[in-house]
Amino acid sequence: FILQYLSGFGNEHVSEDPRCPGALPEGQNNPQVCPYGLYAEQLSGSAFTCPRPTNKRSWLYRILPSVCHKPFKPLEDGHLTNDWDEIEPDPNQLRWKPFEIPKAPHNKTDFVSGLYTLCGAGEPRGRNGIAVHIFVCNTSMMDRCLYNSDGDFLIVPQQGKLLITTEFGKMLVEPNEICVIQQGMRFSVEVFGETRGYILEVYGAHFELPDLGPIGANGLANPRDFLVPVAWYEDRQVPGGYTVISKYQGKLFAAQQDFSPFNVVAWHGNYTPYKYHLEKFMVINAVAFDHADPSIFTVLTAKTTRAGVALADFVIFPPRWGVANNTFRPPYYHRNCMSEFMGLIKGHYEAKEEGFQPGGGSLHSMMTPHGPDADCFEKASKAKLEPERVADGTMAFMFESSLSLAVTKWGLQTSNRLDKNYYKCWEPLKSHFNP
Repeated sequence: FILQYLSGFGNEHVSEDPRCPGALPEGQNNPQVCPYGLYAEQLSGSAFTCPRPTNKRSWLYRILPSVCHKPFKPLEDGHLTNDWDEIEPDPNQLRWKPFEIPKAPHNKTDFVSGLYTLCGAGEPRGRNGIAVHIFVCNTSMMDRCLYNSDGDFLIVPQQGKLLITTEFGKMLVEPNEICVIQQGMRFSVEVFGETRGYILEVYGAHFELPDLGPIGANGLANPRDFLVPVAWYEDRQVPGGYTVISKYQGKLFAAQQDFSPFNVVAWHGNYTPYKYHLEKFMVINAVAFDHADPSIFTVLTAKTTRAGVALADFVIFPPRWGVANNTFRPPYYHRNCMSEFMGLIKGHYEAKEEGFQPGGGSLHSMMTPHGPDADCFEKASKAKLEPERVADGTMAFMFESSLSLAVTKWGLQTSNRLDKNYYKCWEPLKSHFNP
């Protein structure tokens, strides 16, 4: 089976498994009898009455409809939460060492049982909020799939590749790629050893490409570089029971059915999973002096109803040239009305060469000051300013939100990965004041 993709962000795509040519009905969505005796099922990602540019839906033509399952029952093996009051708030600069991956075979952990909520705000019932999750796993999901009734998952693998089977087809997502599984889409994750990564979940909005404003028509993430899987189906009976897991109002529920949910022979629409390779990002930068804001590194944004204020932005800091004259080139010291969670896929982040490691993270909460450590400040203040490559071999990213994020008990205590000495990286900063 060779993985193939359709290209384009938010496009109206059509796809049918080549084993069943003509599976898509001609000229209508819901014929009295579908080709091959399939069932038609619509998956809506927006209100029916949304304006056309934001109207999201796909039609799936499947062997059995997804309604054929036993009742959902609570699933107890999850570590997800949206209880943001389980522990007192903490405004400090927070940094985590790399999150630990369980060791197989003693502790077999798949994608769902290895999902942990780190921080978040808002709540899914009101359809407004975000959560940041960590996943650590070592085994593939077997006869289990997950779908998120609450919102969209933006998945950032950091170690190990993910082979993701969806109702729309299969995607291989490797470190330095991302994928988005939108609300309601069933998916199963196959892994090939110890695997770790980050998830940004948004409730109540979908990710879109940011507006470019004065940049013009081209730049940042190009729409054609986003890839959508092609239709692939399995007509597989699972007499022992196939488990469909729903994330619903922050909790996990499981239902049994006796067939594979990946039985979609053909589909068409603009509501799909998709992936993107971060190396394809067209970096914009300052070429005279000073910094442009980090918003120039935005790959995807989930908007609020307030113009220019994001529920969540996904921002990357890719390899690029630094050429600004008479400028302190690393990130400046900063207090922000937004919340900033950072992760590292590979390499060393320029403003924190030590301590901030791949597979770890940091959170600089609303109005909490942050910036380069003392070593970085001293080095950059004295550096000879020539054109230089910045961040080669590195990929750091940021989940930025207009919401004030609460950290979970797992994040602050149970994970045992919090770096209690983070604040010390700024202690050697000294006064250079000379009146």
